[in-house]
Amino acid sequence: MTVEWTEAATTQVVAIRDYLLSVSSPYAQMIADRIVSKTEMLEHQPYLGPQVPEYGDKSLREVFEHPYRILYRVHSERVQVVAVIHSSRRMPVHPPG
Repeated sequence: MTVEWTEAATTQVVAIRDYLLSVSSPYAQMIADRIVSKTEMLEHQPYLGPQVPEYGDKSLREVFEHPYRILYRVHSERVQVVAVIHSSRRMPVHPPG
């Protein structure tokens, strides 16, 4: 399976990194790298994460890279990362992606 990122998820990771740059440049890049690395695992283990409990959507799953929730959809040939959300934030009313 291939792992693809939506534009929205990519924008969210860049925003996380840019925000953390004010705290520490090495930390900001480390967090961004860890988020990306976590999604690379999905190439071989697409069902690694549980379904997102806030939505009744069986194709929407999540993995965690503390303190972030990485939401993704499993399709027949690919995994699509659809959102990266800080775990302290409320989930959107409608499922992403």
